[in-house]
Amino acid sequence: MEDAYARSVVEVLDFFGVDPTKGLTDSQVARHVRIYGKNGTAFWKLVLKQFDDLLVKILIAAAVISFFLALINGETGLTAFLEPSVILLILAANAAVGVITETNAEKALEELRAYQADIATVLRNGCFSILPAAELVPGDIVEVNVGCKIPADMRMIEMLSNQLRVDQAILTGESCSVEKELDSTIATNAVYQDKTNILFSGTVVVAGRARAVVVGVGANTAMGSIRDSMLQTEDEVTPLKKKLDEFGTFLAKVIAGICVLVWIVNIGHFRDPSHGGFLRGAIHYFKIAVALAVAAIPEGLPAVVTTCLALGTKRMARLNAIVRSLPSVETLGCTTVICSDKTGTLTTNMMSVAKICVVHSVQQGPIIAEYGVTGTTYAPEGIVFDSSGIQLEFPAQLPCLLHIARCSALCNESVLQYNPDKGNYEKIGEATEVALRVLAEKVGLPGFDSMPSALNMLSKHERASYCNHHWEIEFKKVSILEFSRDRKMMSVLCSHKQMCVMFSKGAPESVLSRCTNILCNDNGFIVPMTANIRAELESRFNSLAGKEALRCLALALKQMPINRQTLSYDDEKDLTFIGLVGMLDPPREEVKNAMLSCMTAGIRVIVVTGDNKSTAESICHKIGAFDHLVDFVGRSYTASEFEELPAMQQTVALQHMALFTRVEPSHKRMLVEALQNQNEVVAMTGDGVNDAPALKKADIGIAMGSGTAVAKSASDMVLADDNFATIVAAVAEGRAIYNNTKQFIRYMISSNIGEVVCIFVAAVLGIPDTLAPVQLLWVNLVTDGLPATAIGFNKQDSDVMKAKPRKVSEAVVTGWLFFRYLVIGAYVGVATVAGFIWWYVYSNEGPKLPYSELMNFDSCSTRETTHPCSIFEDRHPSTVSMTVLVVVEMFNALNNLSENQSLLVIPPWSNLWLVASIILTMFLHILILYVPPLSVLFSVTPLSWADWTAVFYLSFPVIIIDEVLKFFSRKSSGMRFKFWFRRHDILPKKEFHEK
Repeated sequence: MEDAYARSVVEVLDFFGVDPTKGLTDSQVARHVRIYGKNGTAFWKLVLKQFDDLLVKILIAAAVISFFLALINGETGLTAFLEPSVILLILAANAAVGVITETNAEKALEELRAYQADIATVLRNGCFSILPAAELVPGDIVEVNVGCKIPADMRMIEMLSNQLRVDQAILTGESCSVEKELDSTIATNAVYQDKTNILFSGTVVVAGRARAVVVGVGANTAMGSIRDSMLQTEDEVTPLKKKLDEFGTFLAKVIAGICVLVWIVNIGHFRDPSHGGFLRGAIHYFKIAVALAVAAIPEGLPAVVTTCLALGTKRMARLNAIVRSLPSVETLGCTTVICSDKTGTLTTNMMSVAKICVVHSVQQGPIIAEYGVTGTTYAPEGIVFDSSGIQLEFPAQLPCLLHIARCSALCNESVLQYNPDKGNYEKIGEATEVALRVLAEKVGLPGFDSMPSALNMLSKHERASYCNHHWEIEFKKVSILEFSRDRKMMSVLCSHKQMCVMFSKGAPESVLSRCTNILCNDNGFIVPMTANIRAELESRFNSLAGKEALRCLALALKQMPINRQTLSYDDEKDLTFIGLVGMLDPPREEVKNAMLSCMTAGIRVIVVTGDNKSTAESICHKIGAFDHLVDFVGRSYTASEFEELPAMQQTVALQHMALFTRVEPSHKRMLVEALQNQNEVVAMTGDGVNDAPALKKADIGIAMGSGTAVAKSASDMVLADDNFATIVAAVAEGRAIYNNTKQFIRYMISSNIGEVVCIFVAAVLGIPDTLAPVQLLWVNLVTDGLPATAIGFNKQDSDVMKAKPRKVSEAVVTGWLFFRYLVIGAYVGVATVAGFIWWYVYSNEGPKLPYSELMNFDSCSTRETTHPCSIFEDRHPSTVSMTVLVVVEMFNALNNLSENQSLLVIPPWSNLWLVASIILTMFLHILILYVPPLSVLFSVTPLSWADWTAVFYLSFPVIIIDEVLKFFSRKSSGMRFKFWFRRHDILPKKEFHEK
């Protein structure tokens, strides 16, 4: 029912056919489930997502082609299935890592969801019962009271108290609670704020009790509509994913070109007798081309990238950052702007009393005394200090502070309690009332010299409201006048030792106008309120509310006749003024340093809030991170001010903006889009439902752990501790992960270039195949994969947060670097072929053939030779080649400890994981050489000591070559080689954001 807010109570009840005294019957519930549904990432989609990668798709194609070629060639059984099976097993392992990591992140989120209320008190069949919120249907009658989380969108039908107030900040961003009413709304284009008779799903009742009828569940709620808008937002491609995709496209073209070239070069050999015909010759060289494709593609790359990101998520989880999407880890590294929600992110979202203002004395004109109060949470921990900063040892010994504590504890309907599961103090009720309860605890009790230390000895559960309970026992509540909009105050009548006292609190302008006396703080005397005193207090109130942006309340009391049992509005006059309290949602203590770290790292922070401009600017000054700004001129805009600017001025404003106020959800998303259009990489933090669309749109959405389920679902990362400072640690981790990712990508590129050169040179020289496809797969998976993964453990640089964010367009491999790795790759390939030729031509254990015989091996069967033709099927030469390839890549892995630093500066033991991976790789390689079943599977044979000596001599020079290239890099001489390439970056550059 979409227009329930515009209908009367009777019309809504008739629409659902429900009796407000009995609720729905079981048959009605069943019918409504069929009509409206209940209140409430497929696994297979998560699996398919892991295969959505160009290199992976090329490999799958290679596996399929390999299988069909084997069948065409008449191969059956293990031989036909071996190569494609190994490829598919590698891809399955990669997918498993990705799925497990992402599902683990989802499980962590499920644990966070346990903090959300999920039950409702429902009237059905004439009886009230407590049911899961997911079982609600439209037409259900639900009762709500203080502390209750609204389980669905509901239309008010009956008020069971003087008023009902609801905190709907998660939906609208309003910092104050909203009073609800029964009357229908006449507004035509009503927004959420206009629907004062609707209780929105997920909002919280902070005062009063009422009954309402469910009018919307699931997707048909205010939350559901926001979820729909999020679903319409397409996911942005992360920078690394984009670079890897570009690299995959580039590699696919190169592979295709080389494969065709190899095939064409060997057309003359198609008719060689050894193949048994032209067609079989064509198929043979097509298999070589497929082997070349397998060699060129770093099969381990997707798995290694996934594993490295997964390791990063583990480290970040220890920092209280739960990563929901693996690529978002890396996106953090190039974030240039953080759009941070103010409430609950930069602030604690726990209202606290910061200032107390009382009349000290009036003997020589009114002297106003101000006290400060420390503490930024609901924990009853903090001190009271005077204007000179000196701590008050016993605040409750001062008359005004004592009566302020009493009034705060008694004129109050909230609850402060300790939650042992979460390890923190929680509120039930209005935030301002809980702030007063906490103040009463900080002021303490009079008459005990050891009061502060005695209170600290209590358990946290007892400490939560110890002083409040003391005053509630001393002063028995007799009657209450609840808050109303016209009076803007509330009062409570209490009895205490044969006397009655009325305590009042409310808006300063309302309370002050009803005060005729004041309480003096120096001697406890009550004196008449004069015009001078009133003017001084009003001036102080305007200063607190204006300049310091504090939310102020005035407290007062009145002596009442003995045995008085009731209160009337007429009693709220001739009051005695006690004092003013100023409260605020305090900034988190660690935020200042975190924001300064962002500035050092070249990351701009824009504070985004629904609050008014002056309040937000005051909070930003209190944070201390904007001290470098003289004022906020040209840096602070309301949403309406920004929208009114011409397009060119909006562009300039975005470049300098530090504060964006009076925003609605649509404005947040608009801000993210505008920044992205300027090629900024935007991180958006938030916790409310109203933040969700912007979280989804941002390059990386960061939700608070205590935030709403909708915000978490829209985000890429969840801060379990709600701490803005955690973002800084996460950014540093993201940058380190990218640096390591870049290193192992470069390592794998150089290794695979070597394999391509090896096959290409062998084909051009016309010698037998140096490596079988399954041997190439083994090298790519094990020898490339393990060291490459270990490179991901390289420690982050100490100055990782002192560098500016890298540009999104920055190529993973630049021109000079690609030249370096071409040189290294060329040597790897030539050394591998050299090992093959060495065994045939020079080895004492080989046949010592003339080189010309080796080149004409394919015509061996048609002419007389001094050796049997079976020598060309010997497994020794390919074993030597494969071992050279493995060992040279181990040395190359050591080269990748640093991009430009010598191994003399950064020795191998600086990354023990890499050393361990090299040892393990060599152990696995020796295993397949010397264990018979494995040696047959991989077509290898044991090597002699002379073979190993030759392998070492051919492999070690790669260290010397790279040391020379690193020397040129450090001297910047390598830059002169840029002209060798048509463009500076070997990987294509594109804009990150689709316009």
